[in-house]
Amino acid sequence: MKIVALLHATFLTADLERSRHFYEALLGLAPSPARPDLGFPGVWYDVGANQQIHLMQLPDPEAGLQRPPHGGRDRHVALAVSNLEELMRRLEAAGIAYTSSKSGRRALFCRDPDQNALEFVEAE
Repeated sequence: MKIVALLHATFLTADLERSRHFYEALLGLAPSPARPDLGFPGVWYDVGANQQIHLMQLPDPEAGLQRPPHGGRDRHVALAVSNLEELMRRLEAAGIAYTSSKSGRRALFCRDPDQNALEFVEAE
């Protein structure tokens, strides 16, 4: 037995509409029509071949938890992007703070509205 793929990453959100604005308007993702209704508010986004992000509106079990300022020092999901400069402009225009990767790679970290850390690495 071996693990052969990462199929999806799930993030909890306290306010689904606020999070949808971040993932759709800012990051440009579109909801996936192929996912079933699970009986609670949520949305799925396709982010690659057979890979998805799943947002679930549920109470945050870690409310009030102090997160590290740099998302690279926190649990996070890394996503490849075609144009890191464009993403930086979008984040800046939206007033969303980000930090550059400490490794020197063309990458940055930011947080979504629920403080989930995201890494964006420029695809080669």
